[in-house]
Amino acid sequence: MTAQFSPEEHKNFAKACFNETWTYLDRNDRTPDDDEKMINVAHASRYHWSHVGGPTQFARGEWQLSRVYSTVGRAEPAMRHARRCMEICKANSLGAFDHAAAHEAIARAAAVGGDSGERKRNLDAGMALLAQVNDLEDRQIVENDLKSVPACS
Repeated sequence: MTAQFSPEEHKNFAKACFNETWTYLDRNDRTPDDDEKMINVAHASRYHWSHVGGPTQFARGEWQLSRVYSTVGRAEPAMRHARRCMEICKANSLGAFDHAAAHEAIARAAAVGGDSGERKRNLDAGMALLAQVNDLEDRQIVENDLKSVPACS
């Protein structure tokens, strides 16, 4: 039997889980158990957005899942979610912010997987999009994310 949630409940759960994921991502002292919780809560956010969100929320949910998997060193699911983020961006003509973030996710996943060519191509593509991000705060966020992509493992 599937739980029944109202649209407002789905939206509240999606936002709360997205934000909770960041509390784990921001911690330097995560345990393996915390990593599992972080993965689960990121998936919960994406699940709840699937009921009430649109392409922007779907893309950002996939982006966050990619970031989570990259953070725990799991290249294959990180790349799968990064590529899904990019597919959603392209299919729905999302703006430069989301496209740049998708490139950042692919670059980060490539770094975890040891693919320096893919990492560089996507870092360059993401940086090239920065000039098209009109909101200065958004531009700074994605630029900082691009600059934080590690070297290949």
